[in-house]
Amino acid sequence: MPNSSSISEFLLLPLADTRQLQLLHFWLLLGIYLAALLGNGLISTAVACDQRLHTPMYFFLLNLALLDLGCISTTLPKAMANALWDTRAISYAGCAAQLFFFAFFLGAEFCLLTVMSYDRYVAICKPLHYGTLMDSRACATMAAAAWGAGLLNSLLQTASTFSLPLCQGNVVNQFFCEIPQILKLSCKESNLREVVFLIFSISLVFGCFVFIVVSYVQIFMAVLRMPSEQARHKAFSTCLPHLAVVSLFVITGFYAYLKPPSISSPSMDLMVAVLYSVVPPAMNPLIYSMRKREVKDAVRKVMTKCVSKAVKWPFFGIIVL
Repeated sequence: MPNSSSISEFLLLPLADTRQLQLLHFWLLLGIYLAALLGNGLISTAVACDQRLHTPMYFFLLNLALLDLGCISTTLPKAMANALWDTRAISYAGCAAQLFFFAFFLGAEFCLLTVMSYDRYVAICKPLHYGTLMDSRACATMAAAAWGAGLLNSLLQTASTFSLPLCQGNVVNQFFCEIPQILKLSCKESNLREVVFLIFSISLVFGCFVFIVVSYVQIFMAVLRMPSEQARHKAFSTCLPHLAVVSLFVITGFYAYLKPPSISSPSMDLMVAVLYSVVPPAMNPLIYSMRKREVKDAVRKVMTKCVSKAVKWPFFGIIVL
């Protein structure tokens, strides 16, 4: 039986059995990755450059876009490289780094979604106090707390996971290094400590989810009391997509981390992992930002500047476009 000291690399789950399907998956993942980079990159640039978007809601959307870029860049490039070069290997250090950054970005993103629900609650339920409760200092503090919570959770999870002796081989049944899949490789008698940390993280996520649900119950009650149908429609169009993303995160995340081994299968695990690690970063720009007129105008302005520079300096245009 190999142990953790003798493992120099892990073997990730191949996305397909045949070479043709591997190349098909490579182009599919490349398209998704480029779409996520373009969408989140445009949102980040537009919010940073347009003074009209320097508000708490768009400040949090900027942070969300940065976290989405980090999250999808942690998993997809390696999966694309493995599909393109017909390999499964990832080094021990590379696996640990991938797990650390993925847990960091994912944890921070969920905490940020919790903060965003509070922002919407104050904006709709306490509009007269919005400027006081959500001033620039409070927004920066809440965003920093979200990033810090993600970092702390990631440090605990990564340190505890890779401190366990591994005696079940080096085959990871996932397209990236995921905590539940690494735990399956550890010696059974050594799992207790990691299970404690896992329960702590899940309890934190569940607490955030309860806070989000309570916030949205209050929001929906306030929205239903609004006399204007247009105001109700605007509030629902802002809040429902947020709640849908959070629900997708929680349902798929809980399934990935809490499912009993008896119902586990590589294909189902792969689909669930894609739903919580790939779909949200790619779809969040459309769900949160591109539906808003202010963001569309700012993005159009950014793209116009890029095109004008490309016309004026063709070499620069090749680099930008």
